[in-house]
Amino acid sequence: MVTLSAIFPPSQPPERIRVVAEAAEAAGMTHLWVWEDCFKESGIATATAMLATTSHLTVGIGLLPVPLRNVALTAMELATMSRLFPGRLMAGVGHGVLDWMSQVGARAESPLTLLREYTAALHALLHGQTVTTSGRYVSLDDVTLDWQPAVPPPLLVGGVKPRTVALAGELADGVIISSGPSPDEVRVSAGHFRASRPDGAAAGEVVVFLDLPAASPAQDIAAVAGAYAAAGVTHVAVNAAGDDVDLEWFVRFLAGEVGPLLKD
Repeated sequence: MVTLSAIFPPSQPPERIRVVAEAAEAAGMTHLWVWEDCFKESGIATATAMLATTSHLTVGIGLLPVPLRNVALTAMELATMSRLFPGRLMAGVGHGVLDWMSQVGARAESPLTLLREYTAALHALLHGQTVTTSGRYVSLDDVTLDWQPAVPPPLLVGGVKPRTVALAGELADGVIISSGPSPDEVRVSAGHFRASRPDGAAAGEVVVFLDLPAASPAQDIAAVAGAYAAAGVTHVAVNAAGDDVDLEWFVRFLAGEVGPLLKD
């Protein structure tokens, strides 16, 4: 069965983080997602606040833009969060919006090369390995995390195009596909992801982010989520589109009215 969750977008003020996370957990939602946009909220800070506010909720970060972040720092942050809240974090990384990366002087000439080097190093550090590497963008010399996570968080990579999706399958634990591709297009991407999995690796997560009007009937949202589930998606995260969306109401609506329709 597909997992259904909501997204707390960075267009929401930080003051709403706690109440929305509490509402999601009280409604029985298992996951809540955040992402990091320039120049709004930190994905790390937002996710940590949500985890600290709740007891059982799993928080996913999608996506942390790798050009902005030294990989050792990201590993330290994610490891700290994972030790404080074991088994309750999913972390996603991606290219970042290239115009924003240019705006802050961080745009890479080869985003795919950067993402490959970064993902490999980050996954290794979070799994307790000592990493020495000298790549085009990522350089580490005998780096090991002192406070390694007892439960490493699943690491996901954001992408749609075949080479990025294949990279996610090869090096990460899942892929995040942003809103836009149809179920048929996602089926193709999910195929690229799974075909790239190493021998013996778990199937991995295929997460899709969907922008859907908050006023949509429950049956319509369930039908859309079901179509993506049939295309191989394991997790549908919904961003409630619309002006002045009441996210406390929306997470209760997703959990209480849409979720049961997916179980039928």
